[in-house]
Amino acid sequence: MDKEKDEELEWLEAQKIETSVDLFAAAKKQLQFLETVDRNRGLYDGPALERAIYRYNACWLPLLAKSVSEGPLVPPLDCEWIWHCHRLNPVRYKSDCEQFYGKVLDNSGVVSSVNGNCKSKTEDLWKRLYPEEPYELNFDKVDSEDVSEKSSNLEKCTKYDLVSAVKRQSPFYYQVSRSHVNNDIFIQEAVARYKGFLYLIKKNRERSLNRFNVPTYDVDLIWHTHQLHPVSYCTDLEKLIGKVLEHDDTDSDRGKGKKLDTGFSKTTAQWEDTFGTRYWKAGAMYRGKTPAPVTTSPYASNVLAQKITENEDSQKLIQLPELEVVEVLLEVIGIRNLPEGHKGKLSVVFTKTQPDSLFNVERRLTILSEVGEKQVASFQCEPTGELCFQLISSSPSKIPVSREPKNFGFASLSLKEFLFPVVTQLSVEKWLELTPSKGKTDPKPISLRVAVSFTPPNRCPYILHMVQPRPSCKGSCFFPIIGKSRHAKSSTQIVDETQTEVIRLQMSSDGAAQKQVIRVVNSGETRVLAEYNGSSWSLLDLEWSLKQVNADNPLYELLGTRLVKIFSGRKLDYEPKHCANNRNDQDFMTLVEFSKEHPYGKAVGLLDLRFGSIEAKENWMVLPGIVSAFILNNVVKKGGFDGFNATTKVAQQESLKTNGLKAESKQIKLVATVENKVKANTVNMETAAAIIAPEKGSGCGGGCSGECGNMVKATANASGCGSGCSGECGDMVKATANASGCGSGCSGECGDMIRAPNASGCGSSCSGECGDMVKAATKASGCGGGGCSGECGDMVNAKKASGCGGGCSGECGDAVETVGVA
Repeated sequence: MDKEKDEELEWLEAQKIETSVDLFAAAKKQLQFLETVDRNRGLYDGPALERAIYRYNACWLPLLAKSVSEGPLVPPLDCEWIWHCHRLNPVRYKSDCEQFYGKVLDNSGVVSSVNGNCKSKTEDLWKRLYPEEPYELNFDKVDSEDVSEKSSNLEKCTKYDLVSAVKRQSPFYYQVSRSHVNNDIFIQEAVARYKGFLYLIKKNRERSLNRFNVPTYDVDLIWHTHQLHPVSYCTDLEKLIGKVLEHDDTDSDRGKGKKLDTGFSKTTAQWEDTFGTRYWKAGAMYRGKTPAPVTTSPYASNVLAQKITENEDSQKLIQLPELEVVEVLLEVIGIRNLPEGHKGKLSVVFTKTQPDSLFNVERRLTILSEVGEKQVASFQCEPTGELCFQLISSSPSKIPVSREPKNFGFASLSLKEFLFPVVTQLSVEKWLELTPSKGKTDPKPISLRVAVSFTPPNRCPYILHMVQPRPSCKGSCFFPIIGKSRHAKSSTQIVDETQTEVIRLQMSSDGAAQKQVIRVVNSGETRVLAEYNGSSWSLLDLEWSLKQVNADNPLYELLGTRLVKIFSGRKLDYEPKHCANNRNDQDFMTLVEFSKEHPYGKAVGLLDLRFGSIEAKENWMVLPGIVSAFILNNVVKKGGFDGFNATTKVAQQESLKTNGLKAESKQIKLVATVENKVKANTVNMETAAAIIAPEKGSGCGGGCSGECGNMVKATANASGCGSGCSGECGDMVKATANASGCGSGCSGECGDMIRAPNASGCGSSCSGECGDMVKAATKASGCGGGGCSGECGDMVNAKKASGCGGGCSGECGDAVETVGVA
């Protein structure tokens, strides 16, 4: 208990650190600024970037140094972006300013171009000082004139490599771009954690310890915010630690044993030893590399002039409840008051007292204090009900296996208490007293110390599935839409995760040029939802149109109240991450909305053509998405028909065939059923601190150099790939025993693991394409020892489940060390 009090006192001492900046308000402004820059990506590279750097050195810094304007200065967006990146090397920025201008040029008296409504005075001053240089730079029409000679002739021009600085800072926005980051409670907690981060650095300085402290992304956001106020930052840090704290953003190698990896591990260990709380935080960990853009040219916003209004009559056709989702990180820290003489292996089984569509299984974690190795679970659930924990003791190996595990009792933690109706707290770490499953309450009850972190609730995507009822089956019997072509009047059910019917559709054809999509109800009443006019489809009473695009990608365009382009494969937010799975990208189509707010596209839906599922992120996308998915599934299944040229779909059709899509095969039925059930439980492995699969499992085994499957709802030892996998390896789908996507030495494409005991996609030394369920591997980890050169999941090295083993040379996460180091 004394240690816990000391840890609390350390935290309170850290919170006494003072900064001369309102970091909360400034962080909000920084997020808005980064969002604006991301809509003008010409500033990330190329001629616009070079011109911006020239204008920054030749115009903005001299103007700022003169500071002769009455009222606030407002920099042009391009100059502000370069200034932003320059200030994020505070030591270099300070020295450059002092060398050329004799003082640190501050942002006091400057208003961001994003927030400034008083540009006119600055623009007038700019025009008087620089009559040949426009105040606002048109990023799309930058002259290709060589500015390097002009820059070299500037009297006051930093030699700092601003091009490289911009390229290092450009990916940062992706890491902090999700909506929960802008939540007030999230930012308030980030400010407090930043003070804790500075406190650790202060303690290291006092002990003459040279440590490379690595922030989580919530802390890094506030650190950046502080640096953007250069005078305040210099003053605050010199007062705190006696020097200006450097911000080293030059190292981006996240491989195991590298500077970032070891620095993060040591920072985690120091934080948890000092404050007694977890360093990891839900929604603040590394998300993986920035997805590849679907276009390099911004969308012309004047294409859509019509007012965005939804057809109320169409919206009434389906009624789906709006659900919220939170991401959760969970770790069991310790145990106390365990009975003397206890023998057996302890673990904690956790579930929800009110299972929901996102989380409805039991999962298991070890206890850090018992095994000395960190194991952190990541999952998504609705922000309702309670998390329930049961302490289980399994028999020692010398005792017969038939002996039932002992249940020491249970405890619960309310999610509603923290998240509903308003968010009050996003992290909690506390002792939970166990209620015995049998017998009387002990005066010294067994207690578990549990650490839980949440993201603020966000709207949950709608996930629906296309299935066809089989007349011969009784009750609920489904099989996927892909299979043998049915006669024209067969109907397809669209069902939700509970297999409740949402809507029923059928394709009606009276000739090559006359086709309709019809909604059918049990009474026999029908309604036409889409008609084919010989070249395109009109949907929902002409509210939307679906047409083929004469280009390889995107393939189709859905135009209505919004513009949605449909791309082949998984794009943007759906791009496979870490050791993402074996599924051929031609199985998928991504729906991308283009607008003034999202000129480079925003992923709003995903179609899985192989298993007939639809995910829609927005309510307005649900009905047009369902109808479009139904049409496109028929196009791919039948190889195309009039208007949607069959020849452009040959590659997709062949891809589906080579992936084993035999009509109504038992295997495909099973995969579809299992996949449909587990879709909502799939976890996006976004964290640099360990996110592991249900019991013992993870993305890749040793030597994985290809794309390897995510762990999805496994109930025992499992992984996407076994040792040596260098091809694309299958997803782990609800395995019930030891399993992996690929066995040792797999270098080809390996099959999906489909709910099989003791199995893997490939057996030892498999070098070709391997069939599904090849009964091999046992235990697994993220990447095994030596030679991992692919993209591997970010995980903590948990017991028999880790991110990357030794020798990982690809994009491996910020792995946290195993025994006692976190």
